[in-house]
Amino acid sequence: MAKIKVVNPIVELDGDEMTRIIWAFIKDRLVLPYLDVDLKYYDLGIERRDATDDQVTIDAAQAIQQYGVGVKCATITPDEARVEEFGLKKMWRSPNGTIRNILGGVIFREPIVMANIPRLIPGWTKPIVIGRHAHGDQYKATDFVVPGPGKVTITYTPSGDDQPFEFEIADFPGGGVALGMYNYDDSIRDFARASFRYGLDRGYPVYLSTKNTILKAYDGRFKDLFQEIFESEFKADFEKAGLEYEHRLIDDMVAQALKREGGYVWACKNYDGDVQSDTVAQGFGSLGLMTSVLMTADGKTVEGGQMTKDLALLVGGDTPWLDTEDFLGAIDANLQKKLA
Repeated sequence: MAKIKVVNPIVELDGDEMTRIIWAFIKDRLVLPYLDVDLKYYDLGIERRDATDDQVTIDAAQAIQQYGVGVKCATITPDEARVEEFGLKKMWRSPNGTIRNILGGVIFREPIVMANIPRLIPGWTKPIVIGRHAHGDQYKATDFVVPGPGKVTITYTPSGDDQPFEFEIADFPGGGVALGMYNYDDSIRDFARASFRYGLDRGYPVYLSTKNTILKAYDGRFKDLFQEIFESEFKADFEKAGLEYEHRLIDDMVAQALKREGGYVWACKNYDGDVQSDTVAQGFGSLGLMTSVLMTADGKTVEGGQMTKDLALLVGGDTPWLDTEDFLGAIDANLQKKLA
């Protein structure tokens, strides 16, 4: 049986624990016997990330930028217990977050609505698509423990000849914690473009939620740039499609979401999207029944996939089912028949 030639190399990102075993089985049984493909291998196991000071994650993301496609296994984002278990140098950041920050784009998570799966919020009859900005904010922040009395300041030093300026964040009477985070105008504009484009593709209105009444400069920038992109690039198309765009305070948006039936794109800042996507998943009945797509501003899908969990049990207790290895073996047998 002749193998199918894959012209473009594919970046292979190995993972941790059982995913390494399952991926090796998939690769050896379902990929390499059928495809002549150049796999660019990167080991993102926690031990290798620790040994390279997480440089391997950066290298893998840059390889995906170069070749255009990668296959990533699940990885451990270590907490204090994992640091002790593996003897790590530090609590390394999420590999997914690092890769997404390098690739850019927006993560769109959408529930798979199934009639026979009970919803915690029965009024949600249409999908709620969470568009999570996959760059910056808390996920690229610098945070630290303030050891004792003293001042914490933030300084901006221009690249040109303009004078720097400084803000006093707090005058600490004792120990505490501090945080500095950021985002880029270009990334926010791309976030807006991807959100509006996704809304048009799905035929859904788009809502951006922030807390600009408190973070007047930071969240206000998101609000202003979204409005700028909408007015200059998407307003005519939205009007033609009979769709709306609106900015709302996040507390108001949460309240509205609980009362509405769904059927819209909810554009969230990075941390808000992390939280609200899991809230939406539970409201629709299952964390497992969520699609996930990472889309760039030009509309290209960078990362995609969907998960299901224990569907046989949901369909009925007597429904036949296979364990993971038998399931993959059945796929292998079907491929052999089709390609014979």
